Amino acid sequence: MNVTDTPFLQVARALARDFAARADVADRQGKLPPEDVDALRQSGYLTLSIPAAYGGQGLSLADCLAAQLELAQGSPSSALVAGMQLHIFGHEREVRAWDEAVFARFCQAAVAEGALFNSVASEPALGSPSRGGAFQTHADLMPDGASWVVNGHKTWTTGGRHLTHMLVRLSVQGGNGVMLIPQGLPGIEWQETWSESLSLRASDSHDVYFHDVMLPHENLIQQGERSQPNVWFPMVMSAIYLGAALAARRAVIQFALERTPTALGQPIATLPKIQRQIGDLDLGLQAARALLFEVAREWRGVDEDRAAMMPRLAAAK
Repeated sequence: MNVTDTPFLQVARALARDFAARADVADRQGKLPPEDVDALRQSGYLTLSIPAAYGGQGLSLADCLAAQLELAQGSPSSALVAGMQLHIFGHEREVRAWDEAVFARFCQAAVAEGALFNSVASEPALGSPSRGGAFQTHADLMPDGASWVVNGHKTWTTGGRHLTHMLVRLSVQGGNGVMLIPQGLPGIEWQETWSESLSLRASDSHDVYFHDVMLPHENLIQQGERSQPNVWFPMVMSAIYLGAALAARRAVIQFALERTPTALGQPIATLPKIQRQIGDLDLGLQAARALLFEVAREWRGVDEDRAAMMPRLAAAK
């Protein structure tokens, strides 16, 4: 697939083996293992898409996808948490929608402090904001003009209490904006709503409430709608789901090799029907992988590529 075998591809494989040892228990408990988060921080994995100029690895989209594909085979839930950070920094390094000093500060927090970021956008009434709509979560300017007070309710906040930096999309001054809300401030309330979901149970994608959360004026890092679509997000998510499918394929093959009914007297993997079904599965997975990396190899992160991608993203919605 013409993806560079970077050192962090090896790191991703090692992390996947480590995560896999905890994944079954984490899934049954519906909790993100803190050991997984610590390993992501200590390995530097969370800096893969951060520019090298700011201390990150500066990997291409294709190389980040290759790493995510490996990581997700160990734990899709933990890979989802990591993927949120990767897509945020990968997209921002291309479009520079934030003040450069803010971007530099966030990069430094991730590199030097192991900060964990996520974009917090979805709401109960709105659902996903990908199709537009007004946010009910809102920021109001205090009378002194030097601070904001935020109130609202967000869903599907992957990473939960493990997040250090929440980039909250909300209504502000008649439009939309992005507010940095650090973890642990007074007025932040977590409700564990995700533990019994059907999939990605250990991603801690819980609900978060903001009750009169006070923030300094400079925490409003972006105002107005995003003009540039984030191509990194669907690509990184696709790599995670494909990684989960590859792990499922491996489990199916292992079962077929070990399952030996007494009536058959040999593993069911010897049956032509089973072999054909696994072959069909492989065909679909190989096609998906080829398409994913074909797109990634062509991606240059320039405006022309983004404009060409917009119709595909709109159709995907």
